[in-house]
Amino acid sequence: MPRKCPWLRLSAIGCAFIVCLLLFSASSRAGQSPSSAGFAPLEQWKSAIIDRNKSMLVSLYSANPPAVAKIPQGTARDPSEEPRFWQLLESYGLSSFNPKVLQIERPEPGAVALTLRIEMKLRTKNGSQPAVVEAAQLWVRQGGAWRIVETQRSDPAADPEYQLPQPSDPDVNLYPPPAEARGEIAAALRAAEKDHKRIILVFGGNWCYDCHVLNAAFHSPQIAPLINANYHVVHVNIGDGHDNLDLADEYGIPLRQSVRVPSLAVLDSNGKVVYSQKNGEFDDSSRLSPADIIQFLKKWAPRRG
Repeated sequence: MPRKCPWLRLSAIGCAFIVCLLLFSASSRAGQSPSSAGFAPLEQWKSAIIDRNKSMLVSLYSANPPAVAKIPQGTARDPSEEPRFWQLLESYGLSSFNPKVLQIERPEPGAVALTLRIEMKLRTKNGSQPAVVEAAQLWVRQGGAWRIVETQRSDPAADPEYQLPQPSDPDVNLYPPPAEARGEIAAALRAAEKDHKRIILVFGGNWCYDCHVLNAAFHSPQIAPLINANYHVVHVNIGDGHDNLDLADEYGIPLRQSVRVPSLAVLDSNGKVVYSQKNGEFDDSSRLSPADIIQFLKKWAPRRG
């Protein structure tokens, strides 16, 4: 017998996520955290992921009929798809895992629909970073056990509170022609001689998405005041990876060994290098947080009176 129409609410692409986001926004404005209690099988699911208990996790998904997973890449009718996804989080350094129930519905006896915001921490090269997954689950009682028959979820994304702003319209002329780099640096040094600010050299290219992410961060309301008060920013174009490598050498950035951009150097007002990027600290800027950038800018700002 076909499933009844209540299931359609979870099958409509994006519907559950819109509800989830609206509910989360409302609870945040009210200063309340969504409840994580109310449905015991979810605690089993959570424990199976935290304890890396593969057999328990697999047993919570329906095999007959096979659980259906709606994921960003499409619809998967393999019941092992979702257990595999959650198990793989271990390889990304999962260090905390907190599913929050934003809505519980019981569309008919023996069925429970959950809208979830799953908060977690994943390991990155910059340390443990918060991430979220927006999800919905349909649980059905099969015999004496509750099992998941349908899911919908996003991929993990940085929590907006910790994520740098993404450029909606990247400046295709952010980096001037490579030949202009020395003149731009000289102009910045003349300005710094007068106002005693420091200079940030950002090696990269107009083709580099992370360079545009970092530039958007520098112009964001949270960070721009720090930049404007303390720094002159010069974008040094490396072309297709072969230009201005002599400048990179001069400022202690090892681009000849590995073209990892954006790569940064900080100069004092006299042109002395006070910091140069050695290990790709900024080349994955889309995974940095505003706090990371602010900490860096405060650390290397000029010391005044």
